[in-house]
Amino acid sequence: MLIRPERAADVAAIRAVTAAAFAAAEHAAPPVEADGVPGEATLVGWLRADVGWEPRLSLVAEDEGEIIGHVVGTRGRLQDRPALGLGPLSVVPARQGQGIGSVLVHSVLAAADALGEPVAVLLGDPGFYARFGFVPASSMGIEPPDPAWGDYFQARPLAAYDESWRGRYTYAAPFDRL
Repeated sequence: MLIRPERAADVAAIRAVTAAAFAAAEHAAPPVEADGVPGEATLVGWLRADVGWEPRLSLVAEDEGEIIGHVVGTRGRLQDRPALGLGPLSVVPARQGQGIGSVLVHSVLAAADALGEPVAVLLGDPGFYARFGFVPASSMGIEPPDPAWGDYFQARPLAAYDESWRGRYTYAAPFDRL
């Protein structure tokens, strides 16, 4: 398996992987688009067209020439500073549970660290993301866009982090369209 930045030729495969992963998930987020594709698959396309897009943080897992997973990090805002939001993270259903998602998360965090990002935030299952060093964002003084998210809104400090990175986080604009 190879982890690499996405290429223009990968866009359709990434959409298919994301659609399949979230259609299989019990918690597929609304809206479901008219073509039956879950909102996360459309979100990735919207993010690609947004100023918050960071192409070096859109990574695919490729196995024998097939895209089997994808993760993306985009620029949001933590108070008045740019800060990284992770997700969606997608793995084709037939390959879930094989560690591909974990490799993608480790890879995107390493890439973000190499780019000098101070912190990464995400909305996800604390039971899954704690293994990557994510903690409830509130414990770092980072507030979610929606207070109801509680401990599901998580943050992970990276090498450039210092405690001044506090306040309310706002995701890249396309997240508001979901």
